[in-house]
Amino acid sequence: MNLCSIASGSSGNCIYVGSEKTHLLVDAGISGKRIEQGLNELDLTTGDMKGILITHEHIDHVQGLGVLARRYGLPIYGTAATFEAVKRMNSVGKIPDELFCPICPDEVFEIEDLQIRPFSISHDAADPVAYRLECGAKAVGVATDMGIYTDYIVENLQGLDALLLEANHDIHMLEVGAYPYPLKRRILGERGHLSNEASGQLLCRLLHDKLKSIVLGHLSKENNYAELAYETVKLEIDLDNCPYQSGDFKIQVAKRDCVSELIAV
Repeated sequence: MNLCSIASGSSGNCIYVGSEKTHLLVDAGISGKRIEQGLNELDLTTGDMKGILITHEHIDHVQGLGVLARRYGLPIYGTAATFEAVKRMNSVGKIPDELFCPICPDEVFEIEDLQIRPFSISHDAADPVAYRLECGAKAVGVATDMGIYTDYIVENLQGLDALLLEANHDIHMLEVGAYPYPLKRRILGERGHLSNEASGQLLCRLLHDKLKSIVLGHLSKENNYAELAYETVKLEIDLDNCPYQSGDFKIQVAKRDCVSELIAV
């Protein structure tokens, strides 16, 4: 299986996941043009995609959804409540009803040779989910926009070969930054976003011998930067009593405005 971030951050998210024959997008939070350009760097086109998995309806995850759906007739997978929220968004535009494919958290569905498990996450959206995708014995996960993590989330992310995980903000930068107090409360709350520290702590519960690669994603432009997220997550792993050190795994930070390194497992 392959995993690659086309764009990841508070200003727009789009992730490519696929097997040798089945190609999918997780979210479409940047323009259709940028998505096409990113896929071209992977020797793919938007027309090669078999569908789009939507995590939730916030604009940084669905900005390009309407254009892609209308232009390419791509099936869209997401929860029913997410779809209802998307349909009310004027910025997305009209999407043909037949392209909406409702899914339910904890119910596995298949797209060709991929088995996909959506699972619920804690975020201030209608009915948000993260995704675990499997092909044969290989598995990857995409999990962002979580205010907290629970044993349930840990269970759904066990045994992965590769994982894109949110490391949204540095707590101190957020607390002393220019955001208004209600927005700070939202981000720091149980339906907000994972901090760098929380991301590292969650990883400590997910590390195992066969985990090939970790991608830190959805970084805040105002309250984080790549080196800080990277070093903080590594430090959390190194200070934990888990049997691993951060150097045992390949850790990278997803790029905000361009395609990150392709991970093949």
